[in-house]
Amino acid sequence: MLVRLLRRYLAPYRTGVVAVLLLQLVQTIATLYLPSLNADIIDNGVAVGNTGYIVRIGGVMLGVSLVQVACAIAAVYFGARTAMALGRDLREGLFAHVQEFSAQEVGKFGAPSLITRTTNDVQQVQMVILFTFTMMVTAPIMLIGGVIMALREDVVLSGLLVVIVPVLGVAVALIVSRMVPYFRVMQTKIDAINRVLREQIAGIRVIRAFVRERRESERFGAASADLFETSLRVGRLMALMFPVVMLIMNASSVSVMWFGAQRIDSGQMQIGALTAFLSYIMYILIAVMMASMMFVMVPRAMVSAERIGEVLDTQTSVLPPVAPVSLPATRSGRLELRDVEFRYPGAEEPVLRGIDLVVESGKTTAVIGSTGSGKTTLVNLVPRLFDVTRGAVLLGGIDVRDLEPDDLWSSIGLVPQKPYLFSGTVASNLRYGRTEATDDELWHALEVAQAREFVEAMPEGLEAAIAQGGTNVSGGQRQRLAIARALVRRPSIYLFDDSFSALDFATDAALRAALVPVTRDAAVVIVAQRVATIRHADQIVVLEDGEVVGAGTHAELMASSSTYREIVFSQISAEEAA
Repeated sequence: MLVRLLRRYLAPYRTGVVAVLLLQLVQTIATLYLPSLNADIIDNGVAVGNTGYIVRIGGVMLGVSLVQVACAIAAVYFGARTAMALGRDLREGLFAHVQEFSAQEVGKFGAPSLITRTTNDVQQVQMVILFTFTMMVTAPIMLIGGVIMALREDVVLSGLLVVIVPVLGVAVALIVSRMVPYFRVMQTKIDAINRVLREQIAGIRVIRAFVRERRESERFGAASADLFETSLRVGRLMALMFPVVMLIMNASSVSVMWFGAQRIDSGQMQIGALTAFLSYIMYILIAVMMASMMFVMVPRAMVSAERIGEVLDTQTSVLPPVAPVSLPATRSGRLELRDVEFRYPGAEEPVLRGIDLVVESGKTTAVIGSTGSGKTTLVNLVPRLFDVTRGAVLLGGIDVRDLEPDDLWSSIGLVPQKPYLFSGTVASNLRYGRTEATDDELWHALEVAQAREFVEAMPEGLEAAIAQGGTNVSGGQRQRLAIARALVRRPSIYLFDDSFSALDFATDAALRAALVPVTRDAAVVIVAQRVATIRHADQIVVLEDGEVVGAGTHAELMASSSTYREIVFSQISAEEAA
């Protein structure tokens, strides 16, 4: 999966990758050439007192060093730019793909996990690419070049490599093999911390209302402790790796000095050659150590790449139309549901079944029923938050699955059961559906939504700050702002999913009265629990266990539907219901 991601997202940066490879190659060759020049100075300059030779070769060494430094700086620059660009593109690709998900796929992964995959997991992949450009490219060149140059200096002494390199490789492999399972667990633990933290921040009012601060602190502490324990195990293995590597490197240096001194004493080797050979041995071991660092990072990046790939490989259940159809210029607000069924994947029973419903332009249809009867699911089928598993939802006589997505969404003004406001201002939230709306249109929408009074009371008015999620306004104010946002859009279909539940009866009545002239040419669907909110609707649909058990006006249902009467009498008296 890691290789597949790199092929896909590094393709636009081939030039940068090639530049990094060439620069690293030149830098490594320069690094390998320097000990050989140093050996020449010692054996052919210092030993015979040839000052001119020392100066000349020293000048060459200085030039080679400057080339090495310049190439190293350029390689790090291009490598960092390429790695950061990869991370940016990968995050954008993940975000764009998640934006296509239906509520079903988002629920499958969960928001905390999607956040972790888009941030921490992408960072792991990004960092391994950066270290690959700066170390992993250099390591094999330095390893192979070091062996060649060491053989060039002394073939017999190079026999030590046959022992040193395998010992170092086996030691590193054993440690890394223990790390891989822990990396997979670490990413899951990070998901858990994000989930707990997100719940606690979003539910801070509930936590305080029930005096559960200590319990939530303990829950977060437990999640943090789980991550700590796993990280500690990884840290111990990493802490073990470097002492082992350094022990082998130091033992190798001692061995080279011991056997090299004997060869110098016997006249089979010169002092400069031993100095160069010692440098090459260090280069070889450093290359192995660099590779070992990559072995630490690559497994974690592979786990992260698998998690990223899992998201990218998940196809949305709400597929775009193959041959999208545009709505006519005179957009009809007629909404029709024909024999609609919806079943969650793997569910034994459908949530909705046999739903037949027509909502005409200029008419208001209310949907009422007990909790879990499928009211919200029915509303979510219209803007394709889910797709029907049987039957069809039609807008203006066209199946919503065949409509151009932008046409569909621009025709719908949805006020969800849990209205959400974005961080910004009142104006930016109201213009979310129609960016070109004027201030006068915003004030009009606020007036209809019974929100003008409290917005005018804010010091900044339309420019008053709104916190993420609308947490700095009350539940009723949040609902009214969400309704105003839908009104600003001027859609042909309004979907109010229990959008008046946080309003008092007086505000509810005033808002419904103000909506009448504004929504005169649109189809209106209202999901509600309060009978007072929907009793004057042109049509009331009663849902029970996912089926329509009654449809008609308030008076008709009072006469014909026992389910509706039960709901009504649970809220108001028989005299009030008449």
